[in-house]
Amino acid sequence: MRLVAIAWFLPSIITAAWAGTATAQAPPHRRATSDAPTQVEMRNVDFYVDPEIVLHIHRLRGTIRSKTGGPVMFDDKRSLVIHLATGEVGLTASDITTLLNKYVFAYKGAPLSKLRVTIAGSQIVLTGTLHKVATLPFTIRAEVSATPDGHIRMHPVQTKIIGIGVTRLMHGLGMSLQKLIDLSKARGASAKGNDIYLAPDSILPPPTIEGHVTAVRIVGNEMVQTFGGEGTPAQLSIPDPSQRNFMFYRGGTLRFGKLLMLDAEMQIVDLDPVDPFKFNLDQYNAQLIAGYSRTLPDLGLEVYMRDIDKVKQSPSARPSLH
Repeated sequence: MRLVAIAWFLPSIITAAWAGTATAQAPPHRRATSDAPTQVEMRNVDFYVDPEIVLHIHRLRGTIRSKTGGPVMFDDKRSLVIHLATGEVGLTASDITTLLNKYVFAYKGAPLSKLRVTIAGSQIVLTGTLHKVATLPFTIRAEVSATPDGHIRMHPVQTKIIGIGVTRLMHGLGMSLQKLIDLSKARGASAKGNDIYLAPDSILPPPTIEGHVTAVRIVGNEMVQTFGGEGTPAQLSIPDPSQRNFMFYRGGTLRFGKLLMLDAEMQIVDLDPVDPFKFNLDQYNAQLIAGYSRTLPDLGLEVYMRDIDKVKQSPSARPSLH
């Protein structure tokens, strides 16, 4: 059976089972699937990792697992690891701006502050304040690419400090960004020569997202990261392939709220597919309450959710724990 509803009148049994106090052994098929990673596929999903930071997932194929083993707990995003085998994920200039200020350089004594990112053609323009003896405004225009080890490389083609171009001067004096700014305390950022490197698996807030970036390019208003390098994952059979925007989970054990799904099969689809599906893991309860679900012939679930920005918050639609 794929789906087990945890009823209100069974708390003692469930508590004992999770605490390991029950003497009965779990059925063999449950033991085999509870620790297995869950296969995941997403298409056209705006995945909120922060109220102001969105991963624009154009396509994704990978797995989701618990850091400690056992069920994937949707109510504890810090316990989750999403592994991207293949995919394309975009960040807008606004997303990157918030990411840099709120996470990467959010520490006392950071050499860079008040950062702002814009996109100009195929390049990124980074402006802000440099703290080096004095407080100096700076502008860096950079090209982006992927390194062989899967980092994002920002290569400056023009650098200005207090409005004066210093690219050639720095080169002539043997200066570099690495010597100019100390990024040793930055979260997921480093400098080598004049290049700045970002580690995709370190710069983001929970849940942990890992994978190998094989390419980075500017597409419209997004910096798009391509993940891959691990071969082509086995094709998943999507229960409702007609859906344009969805998240699909198969295998392993999922737990969300009072629901436990064994040998999982759950497709979450967008109630309003005219734009990407906006999903917020911190507030998925409100999105779930605003939608509905149906049981599939093989006892899997198809869950229809409303975009988080179209959900009217209410006292009953409380956010999940995080």
